Amino acid sequence: MKATHLRALKLAAIIGPIQSVAGWVIAGALWPGYNPLKKTISDLAADDSPVQLIQSGFFLVGASLTLMVAVLAKWLAKPGRIVIFAAGIATIGLTIFTTPSQEGHSDLHRIFAVLSFVLYSAWPLFSTRWKGPAPWVLKPWATLVATAILTIVSIWFLMTWTDPNSNLVGLAERVIVVLQSWYMAFVIWVCLPYVHQVTSAN
Repeated sequence: MKATHLRALKLAAIIGPIQSVAGWVIAGALWPGYNPLKKTISDLAADDSPVQLIQSGFFLVGASLTLMVAVLAKWLAKPGRIVIFAAGIATIGLTIFTTPSQEGHSDLHRIFAVLSFVLYSAWPLFSTRWKGPAPWVLKPWATLVATAILTIVSIWFLMTWTDPNSNLVGLAERVIVVLQSWYMAFVIWVCLPYVHQVTSAN
């Protein structure tokens, strides 16, 4: 694997988790009265949001890093890389098709948002190395456990999101967003020593 590709993946593994939190922290702090426990991250990027450009920018940074991982992390099984690539496209989609207002909604935004959460939860399973040598984090038992945890938390968020009486939609969303982004970075860091070893041997 090329050294430039390894450096790019290290950069993605560093910036990805940070920007996934920094976006809504910075945008939320700049919007007086915004409640991160009750309001979704998408509300920060809605058409009537005073910080729309800031949050949308962070969405696109995250999507770009995701696409970079999909293209360069060739130690992941190809189906997993395809799922990761699709997740990045879904993030771009939810950024383009914004929520019109704090009270309104966009069907296209919701479709891309749901797809994003599903794909970011499913990629570990599709990245499994079922046969042959591989980092432990790509072994079937590890990817099954990771996918199960991500799926359970995603379902909790989606149930909260669709409950009009819930006051914790924002909290639930932030939990799954942080978990998904930090897990992808974790997988990259775990796999990098293995990749170095294989590259050196060849």
